[in-house]
Amino acid sequence: MSSPGALELIEAVLDEGSWRRWDEPVVAEPADPAYAASLARARERTGLDESVVTGEGRIKGRRVAVVACEFGFLAGSIGVQAAERLVRAVERATDERLPLLASPTSGGTRMQEGTVAFLQMVKITAAIGRHKAAGNPYLVYLRNPTTGGVLASWGSLGHVTVAEPGALIGFLGPRVYRALYGEEFPPGVQTAENLLAHGLVDAVLTPEEIPETLGRALRVLTAPRQVSPDRAVPGTAASDAHIEDVPAWESIRRSRRPGRPGVRQLLRQAATDVVPMRRTGPGEVYPGLILALARFGDAACIVLGQDRQNQAVGSPFSPADLREARRGMKLADELKLPLVTVIDTAGAALSREAEEAGLAGQIARSLQDLVLLDAPTVCLLLGEGAGGGALALLPADRVVCAQHGWLSPLPPEGASAIMFRTTRRAPEMAQAQGVRSLDLLRAGIVDRIVAEHPDAADEPDDYLARVAQVLEAELTGLLRRDPSTRLAARFARYRRLGL
Repeated sequence: MSSPGALELIEAVLDEGSWRRWDEPVVAEPADPAYAASLARARERTGLDESVVTGEGRIKGRRVAVVACEFGFLAGSIGVQAAERLVRAVERATDERLPLLASPTSGGTRMQEGTVAFLQMVKITAAIGRHKAAGNPYLVYLRNPTTGGVLASWGSLGHVTVAEPGALIGFLGPRVYRALYGEEFPPGVQTAENLLAHGLVDAVLTPEEIPETLGRALRVLTAPRQVSPDRAVPGTAASDAHIEDVPAWESIRRSRRPGRPGVRQLLRQAATDVVPMRRTGPGEVYPGLILALARFGDAACIVLGQDRQNQAVGSPFSPADLREARRGMKLADELKLPLVTVIDTAGAALSREAEEAGLAGQIARSLQDLVLLDAPTVCLLLGEGAGGGALALLPADRVVCAQHGWLSPLPPEGASAIMFRTTRRAPEMAQAQGVRSLDLLRAGIVDRIVAEHPDAADEPDDYLARVAQVLEAELTGLLRRDPSTRLAARFARYRRLGL
């Protein structure tokens, strides 16, 4: 397939007329005559002086920095001069607090320059690390082909990473594999679509689709991290002052209704600028969890939600889901964006595979990451909240609970089996353990309850609208607070809970 060149891509992605080059002339020339001749031919063929083009422009009116490879220039390979140009652009984007869009297409390190070129990936990675550490968005569009050290450094560090349809993407280039092993690399493995299926990229998009998707992402990623204490908090009438006193078992029964809306419906119907993210990093598929950028009203956030729809079809909440949850927490930490966790699970996977994949350790690390997170956090207890899989997403600055949401160490049937060797006393256990929303409110575990009339499955649209209003109010309230005071209050809350 034919991938667009660097300037063609820039023209397709950026607002018309907004592109401005940052490139400085290349001054150092190689002493090797053969290499110098190759550079001269590449310059004549492409009209460029190096394999990297840098500059700035606008996406949907928003200013961004851009670094892009030109594969026609010595296969987009990265040598000392290309790396220096790239790093200067990254550093300028960091200094000017600009989102950075990187679009590699490369065979990797420039072989004509050897080991010194290979080591350039270190300084590129360091520059991108500093850019991200400053809270600046880093977006990656992988084009055909992207291989070798480029993929193993700046091609794999994006907050959001998307790929060109049909693109060849992999660490080991097919030509090298063929030369080393005398056979072709297995077909269909190093493709954008296969990487998407294995959770290694967030989406597969054509260049023409990039502006709309990245425009939505940037509206979230560049939202204010703090708001003035004088700014009014959005209306809070969405959570009714009076909550009907419903027995615990009745709330549990209602939370399990097939028609009850979950996080998918919440994002689809009540949020805006939603950008789903599908990448775990380890190459796992995580059907039980959704990670997305989104806005509720004016409040931007990262949403990390347990997906009742997928868990209901035989894919319980798994160690892979928890690894993805921790990716969402890391994103919130790096970007200084609020995090909304959504609990809706009948319980984590109970299987040999889950044990061997370290389920307990992932729960522990998720708890630790979340309770220590610098970013503002809101937990929404949307439905079922059974066991450690639910607890892993709970410890937030503010906890909101649906009227028929609940939280317990085990499903009530499991607690009944432990206590009485039968599941028939599950309603009794639910009542005794204080699992329902009103009990959680009285215990200080949740801060607000969103009413259901009589339950969410009967009024999904109105119910989701109320939930969205409450989330906007809670997020806005947290963004008004001093970060150090907010974090200290979170620690104190969980330190004294139950005393």
